[in-house]
Amino acid sequence: MERSFAKEVALLRRGDGEIFEGEGILAITKGLLQAGVSYIGGYQGAPVSHLMDVLSDAAPVLDELGVYFEPSANEAAAAAMLAASINYEMRGAAVWKSVVGTNLASAGVKGGAVIIVGEDYGEGASIIQERTHAFAMKSSLWLMDPRPEHQRFVELIEKAFELSEASSTPVIMEFRIRACHVHGRFQTKTNKRPAISRKAPLSEPDFDYNRICLPPATYLQEKQKIERRFPAAIDFIRAHRLNDQFPGRLNDIGIITQGGLHNSLLRALSELGLADVFGASEVPILALNVTYPLVPDEITAFCAGKRCVFVVEEGNPDYLEQAINALLRKADLNTTIVGKSVLPMAGEYTGEVMLEGVGRFIEGAVPRARARQRLVPRRSWVSRCRSGRPVSASAVPSGPSSAPSASSSAISARCTLPPILAVTLSRPCRPSTSAIPCWATGSASPAPRA
Repeated sequence: MERSFAKEVALLRRGDGEIFEGEGILAITKGLLQAGVSYIGGYQGAPVSHLMDVLSDAAPVLDELGVYFEPSANEAAAAAMLAASINYEMRGAAVWKSVVGTNLASAGVKGGAVIIVGEDYGEGASIIQERTHAFAMKSSLWLMDPRPEHQRFVELIEKAFELSEASSTPVIMEFRIRACHVHGRFQTKTNKRPAISRKAPLSEPDFDYNRICLPPATYLQEKQKIERRFPAAIDFIRAHRLNDQFPGRLNDIGIITQGGLHNSLLRALSELGLADVFGASEVPILALNVTYPLVPDEITAFCAGKRCVFVVEEGNPDYLEQAINALLRKADLNTTIVGKSVLPMAGEYTGEVMLEGVGRFIEGAVPRARARQRLVPRRSWVSRCRSGRPVSASAVPSGPSSAPSASSSAISARCTLPPILAVTLSRPCRPSTSAIPCWATGSASPAPRA
C-alpha cells in the first residue's frame, strides 16, 4: 500500500522561524521550495520514490508558488526537463533512482540545476552495485552527499542550487533510505516564489547556438569545464564551508567520511566508547558533504600533523581514498591513509562491518569500551603505539579474544598499530527502536568546527 502524505503537506507552508518535524523526504521537499525551484520532474524509484508522492500530494502548495511538477516516464525524460535551466535563469530539479548517465554538464547551465538521486547501494539494495560517484566524475557533475541531519541537508539543498549557478554546472544530491525516512526537526524559512514560473512566464524565448552539445560548440564547452567551472566549484565549496569538520582529542589520527555515512560512523564510535549519545566524537572527523570535487587545501589541512587517517567510503572502487592519497602526495605530506584494506565492503554501513573496520583502525590508539569479554589492560603498548614506535605482535596482551587478521597485520606495519583483537561486540551497530541516540534521529547534532 502506498504511503499518503496528504496530511503532512501542510508543513510545507511553514515560514521564517517556525519548526518543521517529520520525515526526511518531506524536509527535502521543503528545501526545494525554500530554494525557489521553478519546476520539478522525476521518475519513481527507491529510496526517493516517496518524494514524487509528496510532490503529487502537495499540488495545492506548488500551485500557490507557480512551481511546475511532472512525473516522468523514465530518467531520460526527467533529465530532458533540465534543459530549461541550461537555457534560462530558472532553478529546476530532477529526481530518479541511483545512477544514470547524462550530458547535462557539457553546455553548462544558466539557472541552478539539481539532480536528486536515491543512492540505493549496499547489501540491501534493489539494484546492482553501482555508485553515482563514477557517473559524477565521468560527466563532470558535482556530487553532494549530505550529512543525514535535517537542518543541514535542507541548508545544503539551497547551497546546491547556488553552487550550480556559481559554476554553471548541474549538481547531484544523493540520499539513502535512512536519510529519506529518518525523523527529525529543523527551523524553516518562507518558501521562495521562483522568478520564472507558471505565474511569471518568460516574455520571449532565447536561443544560443553555442549551448547545443555538438561540435564546434563542444570545443569551447570542454575548455570552460576545466578553466572556469571546476575552479569556481572549488572556490564556492571552500568559501561556504559545505563540508563539516568535527574536532576530537585524539589529534594524531582522524577519519574522513562521506556525509551520508556520518551517522553510522558515529554509531560505531559510540559502540567503541569513542563518541557520546549526542554525537561528540573523540576522533577528529571530516564529513564530506561534497564528495566530488574535493577541496585540496581542506584535505591537506585536516591530514597535516596526523599519523594515520581512516577513509570510510562506500563500496568499490575506492575513489575517495585514491583522490586523497594523490592530494597528500602532491602536498608532500607523509600521513598514512588506510581505507579499503580495513573496510573492504560494508554496504550501507549499518551492521558490525562498520564497527569492525573502525575498531581495527583505532584499536592501537584507544581501548575498546564495550565488549563481551574483558580486555587485558594495554597501557604499555598503547603508549608505545602513540609514540610512533613499532609494536611487535608479542607485545599485545593475549587472551581468549585475541585473533589478529591478515589485513590488520598489514595495517600494523603501515601505521605502527598493533594487531587487532577480534572482540565480539556487545550489540550490532544498527540502532534499535527502543533506544535510538538523538544524533541517529536527526533531532540533534554536534556543531561542526568553524
